[in-house]
Amino acid sequence: MDDRRYEAVRSRDARFDGEFFFAVTTTGIYCRPSCPAVTPRQRNVRFYPTAAAAQGSGFRACRRCRPDAVPGSAAWNVRADVVGRAMRLIGDGIVDREGVAGLAARLGYSARQVQRQLNAEVGAGPIALARAQRAHTARILLQTTGMQAAGIAFAAGFASVRQFNDTIREIYGMTPTELRAARPASGRSAAVATGGADAVSAAGVPLRLAYRGGYDTGQVFDHLERRALRGIEEVTGLPGDRTYRRTLRLPGGHAVAEVGESARSGSGWLECRLHLSELRDLTTATQRIRRLFDLDADPYAVAERLAAEPAMGALAALRPGMRAPGTADPHEMAVRAVLGQQVTLAAGRHLGAALVAAYGTPLPAPSGGLTHLFPTADTLAGASLEELGMPGARQDTLRGLAAALAGGTVALDPGADRDAAEKALLALRGIGPWTAGYLRMRALGDPDVLLEDDAGVRAGAALAGVPLEEAESWRPWRSYAVHHLWNAAQTLSRGEPPGAGAAGMRRPNPASTTLAEGPDS
Repeated sequence: MDDRRYEAVRSRDARFDGEFFFAVTTTGIYCRPSCPAVTPRQRNVRFYPTAAAAQGSGFRACRRCRPDAVPGSAAWNVRADVVGRAMRLIGDGIVDREGVAGLAARLGYSARQVQRQLNAEVGAGPIALARAQRAHTARILLQTTGMQAAGIAFAAGFASVRQFNDTIREIYGMTPTELRAARPASGRSAAVATGGADAVSAAGVPLRLAYRGGYDTGQVFDHLERRALRGIEEVTGLPGDRTYRRTLRLPGGHAVAEVGESARSGSGWLECRLHLSELRDLTTATQRIRRLFDLDADPYAVAERLAAEPAMGALAALRPGMRAPGTADPHEMAVRAVLGQQVTLAAGRHLGAALVAAYGTPLPAPSGGLTHLFPTADTLAGASLEELGMPGARQDTLRGLAAALAGGTVALDPGADRDAAEKALLALRGIGPWTAGYLRMRALGDPDVLLEDDAGVRAGAALAGVPLEEAESWRPWRSYAVHHLWNAAQTLSRGEPPGAGAAGMRRPNPASTTLAEGPDS
């Protein structure tokens, strides 16, 4: 295994950035595999599964390749065990908000068991992992804002300025002042404010959200634009240069997130700006946008596995950067899935906009077309919903789901047990296999969901000649297969040419498929 990893380092293979880190004993520095520095001798190299593990062994981050800015490992999205669940929760900031005890309680294990399993699997415990994340957040604020160091310390989640200073020195080998002075030229031009937290909140924190491999921005932005809900989401600009904007309800306050579609070819990141009412929500907001845009995916592994079946492999080769968008708010996604049951996509959006207008929380001031935060589960559990004009049974389903979310009967947080969540959803009246599966894919970020009874999936499979009975060979990436099939249904039903590598696909009757989003749609 170490020989294979060293070969990836020697070839500066960016496919492995975020999957592991390497440290050099002679320099005391750890790097990402694609670091452009001179390759060290193998005998001087040590490998670590996480940045926190390398930091815990006394290595500081490379100033050249910035290993803390890599995409996350796709393994944590695949894994459904306690370690995978813990890593997703830590990424969402649970340790900073609730401590290790809160993390353990959400996982249903003792704090000691969680500590032991994380140390064994990723080389660092929850506190060390959260500390590495805080340091990364602090570096972003130091290099993109003019905030005072004391304000940054508390916004990043440190308990004291002294702890902040010590951690920055240990991880980056510089004082906070030196780290700020060493920011790259792009960071200097992007610095957003020289005042306090309020000024930074108004101007926004600029971020570069890293991803690995190709990224089909057109597919993702099309997906989001077709579903954008008036009041909480909007997409501005023309294809190729669009900006997706949405509101976020966060633990400490709210935010407006802006993500740009246009990116330099091969840049490896999306440009983002976060306007936060509470800067301490920066880490959580960043992770939720990353989940929405599926930025931690491993497109190389997906393409390799889907190629096991020739027809699906040919389809996947047409869109090598295909992503499976998640959600920035699992509760919101659950409600929207019910609103979209057995209606067209346009009708579902209309219902969602009416729901936001009637029960959403107004922003202190509108931001462009963004006016509200999505309604809370508590609010919807007791709402009449008469304004929506839905059938009474659907209203009952929506209130029942909201009550289950508010009461914790259904858990959809990043560390939720996916099997348990699906079972709890199916126990609710009006929630069937399609809705539960869709939420497992979108709200819980499961990369291995096949909506085999979905009309769009079946249409895409028929049009592209993909045998669904071969779907077992696509594990654990069947969610990506779903998106490829949806895309095939949409493009081929419009009579668009499928492109190179799609020889043999049949051109369908445009009226033969129904592309609405909803169970059995």
